[in-house]
Amino acid sequence: MDSEHLIVLCTCPDRATAEEIANTLVEYGHAACVNIIPGIVSVYEWQGQVEHGEELQLLAKTTKQAYRKVEETIQRLHPYELPEIVAVPLVKGLNDYLTWISIQTSKHRQAHD
Repeated sequence: MDSEHLIVLCTCPDRATAEEIANTLVEYGHAACVNIIPGIVSVYEWQGQVEHGEELQLLAKTTKQAYRKVEETIQRLHPYELPEIVAVPLVKGLNDYLTWISIQTSKHRQAHD
């Protein structure tokens, strides 16, 4: 199976942001499921300083066709100037689960602004 399914990763600074993004992605059919994983620490350089930040990791299950809407939604709702938005292909998975992702994300409901 060609990798039409993706997992989009995004870190969030707090639970409220993570839940707002996750709920919006699922509600509007841009992602079938979003896991919110608390307790991660990100180490990165920003504006010449090494930063350590406690964050939450989002794992959004979606498709290549829905990716643009996932990216747009995260950018619109995320407080960071440069949020992490990266997608990795889902190489294999339970066929019924992958079909469910496709069905859920094919709804493409109109997002509110």
